[in-house]
Amino acid sequence: MTEFIIDWIAWGGYIGIFLLMALENVVPPVPSEVIMGLGGIAVARGDMAMIPLILWGTAGTTVGNMFWYEIGRRMGVVRFKPFVDRHQRWLTMEWEDVERLNRFFHRHGHWVVFVFRFLPSFRTLISLPAGMAKMPLWKFLLFTFVGSAIWNTVLAGAGLFLGRRFEELDRYVGPVAIGLTVLIIAGYLYRVITWKPSGERPGN
Repeated sequence: MTEFIIDWIAWGGYIGIFLLMALENVVPPVPSEVIMGLGGIAVARGDMAMIPLILWGTAGTTVGNMFWYEIGRRMGVVRFKPFVDRHQRWLTMEWEDVERLNRFFHRHGHWVVFVFRFLPSFRTLISLPAGMAKMPLWKFLLFTFVGSAIWNTVLAGAGLFLGRRFEELDRYVGPVAIGLTVLIIAGYLYRVITWKPSGERPGN
């Protein structure tokens, strides 16, 4: 299974990495940890080079985050509220969550865009308040690209390390990659099914 996944990534090349990383930040089908990790293994096998892998992967991450930045910038706080209220179950969040994240962004400044690149749960969401706050585009792109480049280097480096040192990697990486993806999808579906607005939760 590992051979199949790595061969598929190698076949798609750097454009495939770019598209997967961009899509991962819009509607995450496969986590970036899997994409860049397997990309690092492809480097160990000689199918890719590390620097182009990191640059293309980071470019994809930046473009994917631009999607949410643009939504926040174009819709603004007032126009975005009806969207959240209408789709809160599928977003698994309500307007209070957006306001809380927005206050955090304003309280701690633009640097949180850089720091949140290292936090799996928030690295995409932070793009929304950045857009709503009309954060300068050049600064958003810079912080996003630099932070993502560091994180993607760590992930690809881990894949390179594993690819060079484990001869029987196929026993583990394939099932782990598939299991992690299934777990993320199942976790999201569980949140959608069980999610309730704060007013309907026990204790409210």
